[in-house]
Amino acid sequence: MAAKAKSATTAVKAALLSKSGQKVSSPSSSSQIEAAAKLNDSQWRKKYARYKDELSKGVWGYWELGLWKPLAISALHRAKLRREVLLAGEEWNHDPPRKPMRDVRKGHICDRIAAQKRENTAELMKKMPQMLLDYKKRRWEKKMKEEEGKD
Repeated sequence: MAAKAKSATTAVKAALLSKSGQKVSSPSSSSQIEAAAKLNDSQWRKKYARYKDELSKGVWGYWELGLWKPLAISALHRAKLRREVLLAGEEWNHDPPRKPMRDVRKGHICDRIAAQKRENTAELMKKMPQMLLDYKKRRWEKKMKEEEGKD
């Protein structure tokens, strides 16, 4: 995995070299890559300094006096600048924070707790004969109490 990432980085740096007008014979030569990085270093630093305030306002835009204002830099240019900064080995702190993973499952709650309800029902059915006897005894005691009160 690390070899793939390294080769991808090398390929991107070689592409930047070819963009700058220098001839690229083999993208693995470190001197050419370093030269491209130095050339490109000043370019992205200028862009980053120019748009730093704008980038700190958010990723998509911001609210100002009740109005939504899009960023002055397009998403494409923002992504290109981000890639150049990261390739140079600098920090990019302008991405939104990632949301935590959901631990609550979707679906109807009755489907999720059906097994618990069946277990509870089975336990209550085991206690049912005693519960019926207690109920009959309470009713009989209440009836006897009412008869004593009438007499």
